Amino acid sequence: MTDELDDAVAVFDEVRPRLMGIAYRMLGSHTEAEDLVQEVWLRWQAADRSAVQSPVAYLSTAVTRLAINASQSARARRETYIGPWLPEPVDTSADPYLGAERGEALSFAVLLVLERLSPTERAAYILREAFDYPYDELAAMLQSTEPAVRQLVSRARKRIRAERRTEVSGAQQKKLLTAFIAAARAGDVAVLEELLAQDAISYSDGNGARQVSKFPVVGQQRVAKYYRAFHQHFWIGVEVEFGTANGRAVAMLRRDGGDVFAVCTVTASDEGIDEVLWQMNPAKLTTVA
Repeated sequence: MTDELDDAVAVFDEVRPRLMGIAYRMLGSHTEAEDLVQEVWLRWQAADRSAVQSPVAYLSTAVTRLAINASQSARARRETYIGPWLPEPVDTSADPYLGAERGEALSFAVLLVLERLSPTERAAYILREAFDYPYDELAAMLQSTEPAVRQLVSRARKRIRAERRTEVSGAQQKKLLTAFIAAARAGDVAVLEELLAQDAISYSDGNGARQVSKFPVVGQQRVAKYYRAFHQHFWIGVEVEFGTANGRAVAMLRRDGGDVFAVCTVTASDEGIDEVLWQMNPAKLTTVA
């Protein structure tokens, strides 16, 4: 019995990186992804493992179906979320689970578009683009047909292409983020306008936290003036450390040497900074704090 359990643990640990990668991309939450992977482990313990031909397929299917159900529940919960909802940042350079697979569908920009797809469309896209599952396996995992799954992936690709501009390189994105933080700290409207695209949007996720904007700020001039308006008091005692989350550069803010209270990143194209994303919900900062 002990040998059987040891074998089950060994198999699960080998597949766990993939399960974590699927669950996080589906939910945009590291905490919820961990809970889902734990549920899969409990199912794996209770399963008749001798009848399982492919543990990878069995476990991947289990986490995908759980994630689809969890996504439907999460969508209902987010209808009562206060202000913009943004994904929970994760340190992909240090996290052995998320960093173990291909980097597709990990950036904040793509996760935000995926959030607007149906859970099944999202699952099909993630499994195909991030994990390279063949269409026949996707059909089995999603309890569908191969033509239907191909259509799901195609629709998701078109949606992402339609809603996203081509992003700049990681090095250029870090350069723009660094310049943005410096200009925001100085309240320099001219430099901010120079950095921002004409239709730039600033999002802040605080779930109703005090002094966190509950509405997106839209437009180059409005965003620049928005950061100018509160720069004198917001940045007092703030230390900025640059790191990596979701495969992109982020600025992590601490006040007077305390825990991280905000994570800022930008998405940018050749037109400038398209989005400024602030994660200020304390419940979503545990993995970087």
